[in-house]
Amino acid sequence: MLLQATVPGLQQYVENFVEKLELPTTFTVLGNSLGGHIALVYTLHNPSRVSQLVLTGSSGLFEDGMGGSFPKRGDYGFVRERVGYTFYDPAVATKELVDEVFAVTNSNAKCLRMISIARSAQRHNLGRELHRIAVPTLLVWGLNDTITPPLVAHDFARLLPQATLCFLDHCGHAPMMERPAAFNRCLGQFLARSASVAWQPSAVGVTSA
Repeated sequence: MLLQATVPGLQQYVENFVEKLELPTTFTVLGNSLGGHIALVYTLHNPSRVSQLVLTGSSGLFEDGMGGSFPKRGDYGFVRERVGYTFYDPAVATKELVDEVFAVTNSNAKCLRMISIARSAQRHNLGRELHRIAVPTLLVWGLNDTITPPLVAHDFARLLPQATLCFLDHCGHAPMMERPAAFNRCLGQFLARSASVAWQPSAVGVTSA
């Protein structure tokens, strides 16, 4: 439904999903790209439920979801190029992944939802609200991300009170797909520190992995 194809609509969907699963009182929320945006909005609406936040290539401050252009319907080569744009190594954009995106661009209903979500994300800039997120937050960012460039990661780190920033070299917009071992290492270290009573998050901690 188009009514749900907005940032508030997706945030409400997550709330309903969490309620349905009957999750523990507090839990860690992780999101990539638009998922990071929704994770931030969910945390703002449910501060008592989120114990930690993990963001990778998150929208919410800067939007360039398709590299400045929307996939052209029926143009497989264009879609393949745009999907490849997501990664430092275009080879990560497998035929299966390109086929999946191509199928979406050839569905009127799915295209309308994508456009609605993209426009909603642009309208819901969170720059003035991030200071209210008090939970420890890990930012895992590709140094070669051209969709949400490293400057965006630094802006998030500056605006989120308890942010730790981990940069991954030779990595684009989806660290968990392109550098899974390095991503898991950053995530594991963050979760271990968060579990420590003595852990005090730094305002900005930058590492390269």
